[in-house]
Amino acid sequence: VQALETLCVDKFVVQVKPLRAFKVGLITTGSEVFQGKTKDAFGPVIKQKLSDLGSEVINQVFVPDDLNKIVHAIRDFLTQEVDMIAVSGGMSVDPDDLTPGAIKAAGAEVVGYGVPVLPGNMFMLGYLGDKPIVGLPGCVMYSSNTVFDLILPRLLAEEKLTRRDLNQLAYGGLCLNCPVCQYPVCPFGKA
Repeated sequence: VQALETLCVDKFVVQVKPLRAFKVGLITTGSEVFQGKTKDAFGPVIKQKLSDLGSEVINQVFVPDDLNKIVHAIRDFLTQEVDMIAVSGGMSVDPDDLTPGAIKAAGAEVVGYGVPVLPGNMFMLGYLGDKPIVGLPGCVMYSSNTVFDLILPRLLAEEKLTRRDLNQLAYGGLCLNCPVCQYPVCPFGKA
């Protein structure tokens, strides 16, 4: 025990961090949702996931598939008292999917776009100053456990994640869709 204590001076073997209550700005992209042709399915799910961890969406805005309008919505949230910005929709590699480009164009320092986790490999994480900005892939709407569920608690614990952190999610990065879900008591996301 003494030898282990010596090795662990100024290092944590195990650390429990409190989750801070974040105020989140949610931007839902997509012309169909913006025009009311399709019902928003992202908002209720994201609001519930945040609420379950003691945080809240303080405002949700809908924008069409227009790069400049998405950038404007991101920058508008920067002027509000939000701790994080979440952008849903438009995250795949289809040319019509503008969210990753808009996050970059808004000035975010992109940590990663594409992570070794299923569901959720088209997830994006960046920072606008000290505020995290996440690009949420469509799976967040319909899968109970995704990369967002692995990343969100770490962001709420005010960890500044790196590309290495995202890469380490590869081990345990496949949800097995067990008949009876036991998440988080399972190998999903366990590095």
